[in-house]
Amino acid sequence: MSDEQATIDVLNASAQTQLRTIIERIERLEEDKAGVMADLKEVYAEAKGNGFDTKILRKVVRMRKQDKAKLSEEEALIDLYLSAIGGL
Repeated sequence: MSDEQATIDVLNASAQTQLRTIIERIERLEEDKAGVMADLKEVYAEAKGNGFDTKILRKVVRMRKQDKAKLSEEEALIDLYLSAIGGL
């Protein structure tokens, strides 16, 4: 008996079915993710075509996701660090 066959024998039919289902779900989600990433790329390209700075757009989106208190804390630390080194 090969090592591969021994490994397969360890998983009962129910575990094999469950594993197959999980892998198929992951594969579908990966496909969905690729589609969403392509859509995002298209939206950023459209924004760039309309004269918007995509680097700044990404920062704005990231900032809007953050908790307001955490964002304020981060901005305060940036100000503190900049003032400690004499500014930009």
